[in-house]
Parts: sequence; C-alpha cells; structure tokens
Amino acid sequence: MYISQKCQYAVRAVLELSKHVGNVPLKNSDIAARQAIPERFLGIILNELKAAGIVQARRGVQGGFLLAGTPREITVGRVIREVDGPMDPVRCTDENEKIACPLRPGCSLIELWSRAKSAVEAVYDGTTFQDLLDREIELSQSKVTDFSI
Repeated sequence: MYISQKCQYAVRAVLELSKHVGNVPLKNSDIAARQAIPERFLGIILNELKAAGIVQARRGVQGGFLLAGTPREITVGRVIREVDGPMDPVRCTDENEKIACPLRPGCSLIELWSRAKSAVEAVYDGTTFQDLLDREIELSQSKVTDFSI
C-alpha cells in the first residue's frame, strides 16, 4: 500500500491540530508553516477532512480549524481511508470491487494479500493521534544536548 503525499499532508495536519486541542482554532497558514505543507493544497485537504467530520472550521477573524474530537478518538487509519480510500494492497481484496478476478476461487495469493491488508490496518487503526503526540514528547525528551567544543 502506498500512502500518497496528499495523505501524508493530511496526517501531519491532523497531528498539528492535535497539539492544540482546547485552544483557539489554527489558521491554515499556521498549520502549513509548522508542517511544511503547501498552503493552497492544505486548504483542499482540510475541507475534505471537515466533510469527513475529522476537523471543524470556524469562520471570522478568530477562525481557523480545530480537531472534531480528541486525539485519543481519531486514528491514523481513519484519516488514511478518508484521503486515500481503502487499504487494499491489491484490487481483489477489496470486497466492493466490481470486477471479480476470474482466478479468485482457486487463488493461493488472496490469503497473503488479505493478511497483509489486515496487518497494515491493525497498525494504522491501532494508532491514535494521542499515541503520536506521546511519541513526539518522548522523542523530544530523549534529545541530548552536545556541549562538546
């Protein structure tokens, strides 16, 4: 499974919003600057995430974007599915696929593809944005300042 650049930006935007839960809304330009995302493209992504109920938008001078829930409630898998669609490694594991593979009934690979899909989904669906925030804190605390001259 390939995660598109758009999806990577979406995950980074939700992570940035997760850092500011309970605060004032973040402006598109602030999220873009903090996460190195092209601002115009981010606007499109945030509107898609808004339509999916992952983020909220507030209008006005004090407006911007907020997480529509807590970081503990939103999984990385949910964001990936909203932006990139199903996590099927091949089309034949997608149960909604309209074109059935003629080899499917006797295919020895379908189980492999299905196990791979399940493993990927377990990682992404088992990771919340709170998990990512906790890891970021852990990484920032483990940095050792080098005072050598």
